Amino acid sequence: MSNDIFVITEHMDGKFSDVSFEMVGKAKELANAWGGQSVSIVVGSGISSDGFASDSTIQVDDETLNRFNPEAYGKVIEALVKEKSPRLVMFGWSATGMDLAAWLSARLGKPCVAYVKGINIEGGALIVNSQIYGGKMMADVSPEGDMAIVAVLAGSFPVEAGQGSTAATQIASPVLLDGLKIKFVEAIKPAAGDVDITAQTKLVSIGRGIGSKDNVELAEELAKKIGATVSSSRPVVDAGWLPRTRQVGKSGLKVKPKLYLMLGISGAPEHLEGMKGAELIIAINTDKKAPIFNVAHYGSTADLFEVAEAMLELL
Repeated sequence: MSNDIFVITEHMDGKFSDVSFEMVGKAKELANAWGGQSVSIVVGSGISSDGFASDSTIQVDDETLNRFNPEAYGKVIEALVKEKSPRLVMFGWSATGMDLAAWLSARLGKPCVAYVKGINIEGGALIVNSQIYGGKMMADVSPEGDMAIVAVLAGSFPVEAGQGSTAATQIASPVLLDGLKIKFVEAIKPAAGDVDITAQTKLVSIGRGIGSKDNVELAEELAKKIGATVSSSRPVVDAGWLPRTRQVGKSGLKVKPKLYLMLGISGAPEHLEGMKGAELIIAINTDKKAPIFNVAHYGSTADLFEVAEAMLELL
């Protein structure tokens, strides 16, 4: 067993996700405390992977890995972990991490901590800070054993700390990838919408607390008054009140407006992943324990309809 830390990076259409760089930066810090190395793991085909600041990068290049396949990726990562025996394996808590982190934990019989917001070394021991109960509580845990697996929430660490120019060592797949039961068929991207919310400087975002489709009009009126566009959390889109092109979050779009005004959004980790980069975050939610207040710059626990109507009157 080594003191190295594996970071399982993520990419789509040749571009690495921010959480990959976030984890690499944190892995370097942790590996230094343990006297080990941070190792970026890139699984794919024909990917330029020399942009990480890790101590080393291993790139598994195989045409079968051209598109994400949980079965194929899982077999490759399991083989590498068994061969190199790192002390910690880091995934992003994303679609990829959800597929692979718990699966690897079960395969290896090693502990896994999800919804991770912080990781530290105290007295040589690993201390992991994780969100529970939808982010309403935080728990510090110390995984038992000689290896642990963590799945990190996007936005938990600085992106810049993981960016660099470490050259990658390219290897062939350590396992045979024929006879897979799962195969990639096609990538279905969202249809073009009436507006690109990722390009907007102001967003009024609504959540389940808006109550019904009839109340969306109130948010649209408020947005118009301040020169903003209406966006939403996933429940609003699932209910059919707004098109999917207006959805912010892990399964929607990532936005970084100058103003992000939220009406009735509790702040689930999946939503936070899509909007934490906003310059000014204002939250209106009657639940004072809603996790959104952990990231909002300003907030109110008053009724969202009263607040919106008062704002309209002032405007």
